[in-house]
Amino acid sequence: MLMTSIRSFLPIPLLLILLLIHDPSVLAAQDSSFPYSVRLEQVAVPGLPGFHSFAYGQHDGKWLIVGGRTDGIHARQPFASFPANHNNNHIFVIDPSTGEFFAESLNPLSSGLREHLQSTNMNFQQIADTLYIMGGYAFSETAGDHITFPKLTTIVVSETMNDVINGSLNEKSFGHLYDERFAVTGGQLGELDDKLILVGGHRFDGRYNPRDMPTFRQEYTHAIQSFRIDHALSGPDISFYSKVVDTDHLRRRDYNLVPYIFRDGEPGYMISTGVFQREANLPFLYNVEIGKEEFYNPIPDFEQLLSHYHSPKLSFYKEESDELHMLFFGGLAQFYFQGDQLIQDDRVPFVTTISRVTRFSDGSFAEFALPEEMPDLKGTSAEFIPNPELPKNETGVILMDAIETDELLAGYIVGGIDTPIVNPFVTNQSAVTSASYTVYEVWLDRAESDEKPVEQTPDGTLL
Repeated sequence: MLMTSIRSFLPIPLLLILLLIHDPSVLAAQDSSFPYSVRLEQVAVPGLPGFHSFAYGQHDGKWLIVGGRTDGIHARQPFASFPANHNNNHIFVIDPSTGEFFAESLNPLSSGLREHLQSTNMNFQQIADTLYIMGGYAFSETAGDHITFPKLTTIVVSETMNDVINGSLNEKSFGHLYDERFAVTGGQLGELDDKLILVGGHRFDGRYNPRDMPTFRQEYTHAIQSFRIDHALSGPDISFYSKVVDTDHLRRRDYNLVPYIFRDGEPGYMISTGVFQREANLPFLYNVEIGKEEFYNPIPDFEQLLSHYHSPKLSFYKEESDELHMLFFGGLAQFYFQGDQLIQDDRVPFVTTISRVTRFSDGSFAEFALPEEMPDLKGTSAEFIPNPELPKNETGVILMDAIETDELLAGYIVGGIDTPIVNPFVTNQSAVTSASYTVYEVWLDRAESDEKPVEQTPDGTLL
């Protein structure tokens, strides 16, 4: 993740805190009908190293981990930012049921494939047994510089897992395609209508710096790009491509692309916040619905305040009440609760918040802080890996009406960035952060929840 807007850099104030006091004139959020409490249980995986900003696939109860980084949040100095020796240069297989893991070096692979698979913030999506990986950013020995890779790699998940477990990694289960349209990092890849959709992101080539010095080149995509990829292994080929551009609403990166169901039952996704605003080094606060045929719909009258960067997320739908619930775990946010008061910190700190955004049956949205919190300042650049046994729609929304148990394992939170302080980047203390090796089960227990609503005025703003 790149932590500041790569435009003309404005110094971030040391601290801007706004205490938002409840007022009778504020329109209270709709009553919550969220019927669950959240419980995290740590899973022991002895010896597992830390990683974040990676891609994953799953098969037969195991996870395939590819790419990402093994250090913490990146440094501010160009010479120290994204060092190649902290690229994740192994492929991991993790079995959470036994606490075992296996690792194989990428060295047996050809240089083009090896370089791509050790990049960070790749755009990825698994379809059946194939994991699609587009773009990503890292140092390339071939290019002699840090680049965003103009590449697609396809991986047969089950075969690659077997190769890693047996210590015989080879290229027979990989496909590879070069195309400049794949050169995107910090976006998200989804699947709709038998197409891969690449939403947002940017191309970033060169060495990061926070003061707009000439050590890099950057361009936001401002786009939803749709691809149909044929012959995933025997020479992947693009058989369909289209693109829609919006320089205002689709200027997003390092956000969450949340599985979504529209009110008419159609599958989709939701862009949840992300960075950076064109005129300020601050996150977006409003979301965008994404549907088939490159449909998108900004939601300007609702502001999501408690989650602003890539973090673990899940969503589930209750048909009985016609409500879609979306959960966000930790990460970075411009706002957080301290007791009953909502605090604004424009340095966008690490937070422990577990929050929920709900779309109600009338189409309105509301946000809540759950009473449960993350264990420490976790969640940033981690992944939520869903339980494959749960009923879901085609984009991954858990269908709760088909579940009758009072407790359920929704999935797992894996990896991420750990930090002992809330603002390590802006205080130039990146060295105290690290890649997380933790794995948590995420349980939903049927219970009444004592949540804090984020109250907004009728036009969606806070008083």
